[in-house]
Amino acid sequence: MGVQVISGFPATTGDDYQLNTISVLRHACAVYPEVEVASRRDDGSIFRYTYLEAYQRVCRLANALEKLGVRPGDRVGVMDWNTYRHFELYMAVSGIGAVMLQMNPRLAPDDIAYVVGHSEARFIFVAESLLPVIEAVAPKVKTVEGFIVITDKAPGTVGTTLSPLSSYEELLGLEPPDYPWRMIDEKSAYSACYTSGTTGKPKGVYYSHRSVYLHTSALVMAFNICASDVLLQMVPMFHAQGWGFWLSGPMTGAKLVFSGRYTLDSTGGLVDLIVSEKATVTAGAPALFMPMLHYVRTMPQKPDFSGLRIASGATEPPLAMMREFYELCKAEFIHAYGATETSPVVTVNRLKPSLQSWPKEKQWENQKKQGLPVAGAEIRICNPDGTETVHDGQTVGEVLIRGPWIASSYYNDSRTADCFRDGYWVSGDAGTIDQHGYIKITDRVKDMIKSGGEWISSIDLENAIMAHPGVLEASVVGLPHPKWQERPVALVVLREQAKDKTTREDILEFIGSKFARWQLPDDVLFVDSIPKTSVGKFSKKTMREMYADFFKSKGLVTRDS
Repeated sequence: MGVQVISGFPATTGDDYQLNTISVLRHACAVYPEVEVASRRDDGSIFRYTYLEAYQRVCRLANALEKLGVRPGDRVGVMDWNTYRHFELYMAVSGIGAVMLQMNPRLAPDDIAYVVGHSEARFIFVAESLLPVIEAVAPKVKTVEGFIVITDKAPGTVGTTLSPLSSYEELLGLEPPDYPWRMIDEKSAYSACYTSGTTGKPKGVYYSHRSVYLHTSALVMAFNICASDVLLQMVPMFHAQGWGFWLSGPMTGAKLVFSGRYTLDSTGGLVDLIVSEKATVTAGAPALFMPMLHYVRTMPQKPDFSGLRIASGATEPPLAMMREFYELCKAEFIHAYGATETSPVVTVNRLKPSLQSWPKEKQWENQKKQGLPVAGAEIRICNPDGTETVHDGQTVGEVLIRGPWIASSYYNDSRTADCFRDGYWVSGDAGTIDQHGYIKITDRVKDMIKSGGEWISSIDLENAIMAHPGVLEASVVGLPHPKWQERPVALVVLREQAKDKTTREDILEFIGSKFARWQLPDDVLFVDSIPKTSVGKFSKKTMREMYADFFKSKGLVTRDS
């Protein structure tokens, strides 16, 4: 049964006035025309313009899209890094009523081809540095009528096999800097993102203008974003609209900074960008922040990040990492939670005023939780029979979510029936809720380790291991065991200075006081790297496949329990 709606007394407000994404930029242009937008180029230099200049370019792009033949409802693919042009494409494509298809360059070629074909994209905009990715899939896509390379160069000077080909800047140069925006039905899709496809083909989530407008409003409230902020967009804009943070810039008049292209090996440039642009709000995953922290450790003079709010999601941020960032440079981490299907933010961990009297150590422990639901998101944690769990912070159930920016189906996908229940999205996450309303994700349901009939949280083990000073990364996976059904095994990447000095016994002794003996990993495997998904999460599916015969190859191995 879905959401039941009853009718009350008629209102006299302008409810026919539609919530549209382009109205956010039009607001910024009208009220904050002088505010700067900065974008880091591949060479490290910074491109700068204002909201007024951005708006004028978006108008030019809207005219160019219509001249290409893009119509309302058409899907337009975009594969780019975090750049001002990516921002312009989000605004212009959705502003004319079309759908901007977010294209993740980290997906496998077959999955990229599937996303393009399933969405029936008519045109693809692609950054020059990503041309090889699109060239590899171009022969497999039949709906695409043209390619536009995001570059300053003329089409004839760009080496590519893609055809027909246009140049982004050349298209804009031919058009006027104004456009007659029309009002779009707010329930129309503004953008689409496909899940990373860890199980089966990627699933399409199509976000409406209404949903992203309300999501951005909730984000602004949850993170106290205002016109005096400087918002650095580090989360890739090609996945779940970069968690929606960039749209908070024009909505509030905050300065907007785009991080450009980076890798996990070049995150020092992001730290430098926070310093040089005086960023006050940013977001990312622990996989990004861990190497950034390593860079900060090497700096002779530590930066002062007082006032910087860092939203951390994707996976639970290690408490040791959050504490060290604060101790070294006064950065505040704010744990958040969501998914592609939730736009994505649904919980944010801020300490309630009623809990300010807690000892500091207890406050730190509370930051490991995913947090409180933001206004508009409704969350239930349910037992297998559908009843809600008790709010004791201990009883584990499956997390179900609904709200105005939460998906209620996948696009043209039979898996919808399995993933949505009574108007709720069934997250596949296992979690608890405590008496104060804080939600804690204990694991993915499929990643919970069942050993001898008891459940073990891989996330809690991982974060305990990552608190070890010699550990760079750690992931724990349940592997088939002939006696206990599954047993946990830890994969650990050591810091360079800790290699040859840290042993399996060191790790187990370090975490031993935090867990019952039977919960501890049966083994610790030191590896050079841990497999990750296209969005930077640990790929436990890959790990389970790689080590499926781990215990079998050793014979019957049991831990004295």
